[in-house]
Formats: sequence, C-alpha cells, structure tokens
Amino acid sequence: MTQFVVTRLPIVFAVPLTLWLWGTHSLAAIAQSRLYNPVPLTPGKPLSDKLSAQDIPTGQGGFARDYVLQLSSGSQLAIDLTSDNFDSIVSLIAGDGSTVAENDDGPDGSTNSLLFTRITKPGTYYIRVRSFGEVAGGSFTLKVTLLKPL
Repeated sequence: MTQFVVTRLPIVFAVPLTLWLWGTHSLAAIAQSRLYNPVPLTPGKPLSDKLSAQDIPTGQGGFARDYVLQLSSGSQLAIDLTSDNFDSIVSLIAGDGSTVAENDDGPDGSTNSLLFTRITKPGTYYIRVRSFGEVAGGSFTLKVTLLKPL
C-alpha cells in the first residue's frame, strides 16, 4: 500500500507563495486585457482613426482594429468605412465571434467599404476595420448609422 505524506508549509512560506500566485494571475489578466481592448463606438458619430503596426496583425501583412457597440434586435445599420491610404474591409462580428456581414469594396466602385445589415439578436457586436492585402494601414474614417424603418 502506498502512503502519502502531507507536508505543511510554514506560514512564512505559505503566505508569500499565495500572494505570488495571486499576483501572477492578476498580472496575466491585466496583460491580456491590454492585448485586446476594442474601442467603444457611438452610432451617428464619425470616427477618424489610423491603422498601424500596433494593431491586430491579420496574418496577411495588414492590420485590423476593432470597435465595440451594443445593438438591439431589429436594429438596421449602415457601416461606412473610407480611406485614402488603403483598400478597406469592414466586418460586423457577433459576440460569439461569428461574422454577421462583411464588405470589401463599396457600390461606388472605390476601395472604400459600405455595409448594410439588420440585427436579429440583441447584444455586443464588434466592427472590425482592416486593410486588404499587405498594406499595413493608414488613416480612415468610420461611421455607423442606425437606420429608421419607413
């Protein structure tokens, strides 16, 4: 029969060890929250921003930046993304990570993006702005408009 020996750490070691374990967990949580921190977005207010190498790498040479907003069921919205510096792509992503809608080039034949969609489930949504291809990024303007039914 195998016997197990239970050893108790003296309080001198147990308290610092507990604090150290708690501290490393807290530091990891803080670091993780700094890694992904989408920018809150208010519909109706145009936002000027810039994609850079400090943003989310796409794996295709470009970068992406996320914005977050709360939407109600039945909301209809237009997402307008314009840039003179890069070929833009805009995506609407649900809270579960699934892509709701995406647009590369708008109907005007430019490389700007224009997306119309209707929300079927209320919740947190993310708008991802990214550049097409290997262009790192540059300045852009993003506008989200809540549309009113006729």
